[in-house]
Amino acid sequence: MSGSGIASSHIDSIIRDRLNASHVQVDDISGGCGQAFEVIIVSPLFVGKNMLMRHRLVNTALKEEISAIHAFTQKDYTPEEWQKKLQQ
Repeated sequence: MSGSGIASSHIDSIIRDRLNASHVQVDDISGGCGQAFEVIIVSPLFVGKNMLMRHRLVNTALKEEISAIHAFTQKDYTPEEWQKKLQQ
């Protein structure tokens, strides 16, 4: 952790472990203080779930970490959706 915030690498590791993510991109948009993050998550756990269900899954998995920061923005994709996005 950096200061009173959370390190991007910590968020990345937790997402990979708890959500079986095949791709994670964590951007600290707080200027390095670890208080605001934009995250892209690619996980097979999102298959068959709408955006709200995906967000709830992530928010539940990261409940403790999200409560310790000011802002958390997520974009969630299934592996198939991610591959299509990369081809655009």
